[in-house]
Amino acid sequence: MIEDLLSASVEVAESLGDLPGSELFPEEELLVAHAVEKRRREFTTGRRCARQALARLGLPRTPLLAGPRGEPLWPDGVVGAISHCDGYRAAAVARRSDLLALGMDAEPDGPLPDGVLDAVTVAGERAALENCRRVASGASWDRVLFSAKESVYKAWFPLTGRPLDFLDAFVRLDPVRGVFSAALTVPAHRVADGPSISGFTGRWAVVGGLVLTTVMVANSANPARRQDVRL
Repeated sequence: MIEDLLSASVEVAESLGDLPGSELFPEEELLVAHAVEKRRREFTTGRRCARQALARLGLPRTPLLAGPRGEPLWPDGVVGAISHCDGYRAAAVARRSDLLALGMDAEPDGPLPDGVLDAVTVAGERAALENCRRVASGASWDRVLFSAKESVYKAWFPLTGRPLDFLDAFVRLDPVRGVFSAALTVPAHRVADGPSISGFTGRWAVVGGLVLTTVMVANSANPARRQDVRL
């Protein structure tokens, strides 16, 4: 499902639930040694999806450890993201020669819990949601906005190593074209021999009871790939 929101340079593996027989490397076992069973299952299936996606890039099975904020540590020359929610797990990967960063998120298609929207958005974002509701009243627009911010963070942090709060990205959703923009209020990040990143654009969809969002940053050193994101 989520592959429709990604470019052809991205390899994706998905699962509508946890996969029997999934196994972890010993190094990965340590990451969930004290986790509850639900967390262990989603972690294990997410890693299995990631290895399936990496295999489609022609890469061998290898442990996928975690960074300081729990982000997956990908093999050299690879960018990627893992996402999971009830009933869905997915991983997406690409070569760094094609993409500098990749963010992806999946959420259940339903309203956010009380109080969450106010905590993760500013007044201007909430006001813009009213227009989205007028255009398409059936979607859970607060959830789409939340998911977009999750995808922005997943693209930003591995690229920069810098934290990003929910309120550091002002997201505008296009309810017709299935895209969004995110203007950052933190200092721009200069990619080595590349662009200065002060914002992102992304894609969203609501399908199969899920809210799906993606963000891609094309590698400017590969002009043929500049189909993904304008900065």
